[in-house]
Order: sequence, then C-alpha cells, then structure tokens
Amino acid sequence: MECRVLSIQSHVVRGYVGNKSASFPLQVLGFEVDSINSVQFSNHTGYSHWKGQVLTADELHVLYEGIKLNNVHHYDYVLTGYTRDTSFLEMVVDIVQELKRANPNLVYVCDPVLGDHGSMYVPQNLYPVYKNKVVPVADIITPNQFEYMSHYTHSVYTVVITSSDLPSRLGDRFLVSLGSQRHVRPDGSRTTQRVRIEVPKVDAVFVGTGDLFAAMLLAWTHHYPNDLKTACEKTFSVMHHVIQRTISYAHELAGPGRRPSPPQLELRMIQSKADIEDPAIVTEATVIS
Repeated sequence: MECRVLSIQSHVVRGYVGNKSASFPLQVLGFEVDSINSVQFSNHTGYSHWKGQVLTADELHVLYEGIKLNNVHHYDYVLTGYTRDTSFLEMVVDIVQELKRANPNLVYVCDPVLGDHGSMYVPQNLYPVYKNKVVPVADIITPNQFEYMSHYTHSVYTVVITSSDLPSRLGDRFLVSLGSQRHVRPDGSRTTQRVRIEVPKVDAVFVGTGDLFAAMLLAWTHHYPNDLKTACEKTFSVMHHVIQRTISYAHELAGPGRRPSPPQLELRMIQSKADIEDPAIVTEATVIS
C-alpha cells in the first residue's frame, strides 16, 4: 500500500540539506514524498556566501490550502526539521493537527532543532513553541542531548537522542546515542523498549545529516514499527555508510594534509543509493530495558 509523506523542510540548489537529504532516501525506500520548502537557498549556510528566499507562515498556509482544494491532503507521515520563525512553526502545528484529525494514525516525525553543546542555533522564542506546541503533537523526535533536555517528551512515543555526553564503553572515539519507544499492548497496558548505540566519531562537520537521520528513522520505524533495535541499527548503519563515503571522497579531493571544504563535504547521497536501500549492519544497538 502506498505510503505518503509531507516533508516541510529547507531546500538548497547545491548539495543535500533538508528536503533533498530526506526526499531521495525516502523515495528510494518506496515512499511518496510531497515537499514544501521552508527556505530556498543557493546552498547551505556553511558556505562563505548564500542567497535565497524564506517561506512565511502565510505562504505555507496558501500552499497547504492548494493541496486541500484538490483533496490530495491525505498523508501517513509529516516530517519537519530546521526553522527559525515562530509563526511558521505554529502553522506547521496547525497543519499537523488538521491532518491528524483526518487520519488519526498519521505519524509526525520532528527533528526539534534548537542548538547543541549549550548554545542555541535558533531564536530563543522558538523554545516555548517547540516545548508547548510542537513536541506534544509529535510521535517521533530526534533531538541531540541539549535539545532533549530542553523538551518535555513524556507524550512522545519514540525518542532517539542522536548524540550525548555519556562516556562510551568503546572509548573516547565513540559517541553514545539512546533510543526509547513506548508500545500499547492490546489489553491497554504499556511497555517501553530502550536501546543504546555506540557511534564512531568523525573529525569533520557535515550539513544535512540530521535531516537524513530523521528521514531514515521514519522509514525504518515504518518497516519495523515494534522493533526499535532493528530500526536504529538500520538508520545508524545508513548514516555510517553515507558519512564514510563522503569523508573518503572529501579527503581525496582536498589532498594530503588539507581539511576538506564545505563543497567537498556535501553528502554523497546518490552514490549511497544501495546502502540506503539495504544497509549492511555495522552499528549494533544494545537493548537496555
């Protein structure tokens, strides 16, 4: 049966960020993806220069109304990522709530981008919108440790903390990620599966990996809805393959002893198609409860 995703994220002409990091991998895995570009930039902001436009809340509403008028606003998933505007974020919440009224089984996957290592990437006034409006309607969220500590997440069924400051049992060359998934049994009782993943560190800065991660978690939790361990192993293994292919290519372009530039570190997404479709499992998750 066809599975349809509404992805509301940024878009760049050059490279893989936002919708371009999410749409291709989801399509490869058989999902139909409708994309709304929250911004349209020439390239991501890690470059020295960028140009482009930012979609307003009113413009988002107009686009959504156009979809509704044609009666094609039937979705199984909504996926959102980085945004800097409170009114835009509140409009996203309104859309998610309306879509959930039409389809109570709709799953909202949110990457609640706020910041990292104690520093905010976005204006401070987005924090209460995420905490009080976005997270309560989300079903799956993918925060880092800083973002997780900033949100009230008891209402969210699946949480995967992409990185934390916890010490790794494999040494300081690894990051620790944690996942939690609640299930409701047929008798109404609840159970929770928790997993821990040790992820190798990479000495480079990538843009678009968070968008890819959220899309892959959406896909693999869809295929393994009651098995967070397998969904995380698939997701983190895809990330490993894409990042390793990217860093190898970037170092080849940069040459010996030189740090790769932002253009050289653009994700090697197309070249990783086979790994996205059927990733060799290189990252194992441990069930901790």
